[in-house]
Amino acid sequence: MAPILLWTLVAVVGTAIIWWGSGLLERASERLSAYYQLPDIVQGAIVVAVGSSFPELSTTVISTLLHGEFELGVAAIVGSALFNILVIPALSGLTSRHPLTANRDLVYKEAQFYMIAVAVLTLTFSFAAIYHPSEGSSGVIQGELTPLLALIPIALYGLYLFVQYQDTLEHESDVDASDIRPGREWLRLGLSLLVIVIGVEALVQAALNFGEIFDTPSFLWGITVVAAGTSIPDAFVSVRAARQGRGITSIANVLGSNTFDLLVCIPAGVLIAGGAMVNFSIAAPMMAALTAATVALFLMMRTRMVLSKPECVVLLALYLGFIVWIGAESFGALDWVPHLPPA
Repeated sequence: MAPILLWTLVAVVGTAIIWWGSGLLERASERLSAYYQLPDIVQGAIVVAVGSSFPELSTTVISTLLHGEFELGVAAIVGSALFNILVIPALSGLTSRHPLTANRDLVYKEAQFYMIAVAVLTLTFSFAAIYHPSEGSSGVIQGELTPLLALIPIALYGLYLFVQYQDTLEHESDVDASDIRPGREWLRLGLSLLVIVIGVEALVQAALNFGEIFDTPSFLWGITVVAAGTSIPDAFVSVRAARQGRGITSIANVLGSNTFDLLVCIPAGVLIAGGAMVNFSIAAPMMAALTAATVALFLMMRTRMVLSKPECVVLLALYLGFIVWIGAESFGALDWVPHLPPA
């Protein structure tokens, strides 16, 4: 019992550290965006999204480089993406005094580009299994994700940045940024990233030890505990923006953060490690679940360009259903997906 309490405390402390670091990061990101006169959708989709996604990037790098657990990093990214897509918009819509509104740019550019990101990452995983197959346990399809293959999603993110850059060319800001000192804000940004790395390492350690204590794969704890903990920055940023009546920034942060997670965070672990094994038998069902969640959010945003409170409740129910399913698969109560959990 004592080890469980100890590592639960470590996970809570790690989450609190990430929350504190995310507060520093959010303030620095917003002030830098104002200083450089970026439009709301670019601020939400790139500056704030990349900053608040730093915990996920740290998770992939730390779990792969320090612990040799690339699968834990991928599980955390997919779990975080699902949390971002289903839970954060729901919380933002339920706690906001204003309707959580979208616009056509958000629905037809951000959401659809994110769907492309999911498809491209799935294709990258399949290329690893097709062109660099590796023998695993009976019936498992797996392959090596090489640095060259990892460049495919990164190249797509470069295209995403180019599209966003076009928006900045047409934007004229009326914000007074005369009191902003960019040097100090960049320093605060760097400090926040260091704090977040410390919190992420605590979460990864907790996930690994929970796996040993309960004799379950670290995959389960990565897709639940680590994923939720690393999504705290995104949640606070989006909920606060929604309560301030900035629904577009709130949802753009979610979609931009997930785009960065899939196209940069996962390949970063591969590039740093020089390659990683991908269990496609597990990756494909997880990406299917992520696709379904994305389609659900897209359809709900598209109805009158408003995410209503009943729709927010449906999103929360979908996430709860996913967690129950993963838990049942991991503890052997269900066997809908062969080889889940991974050995």
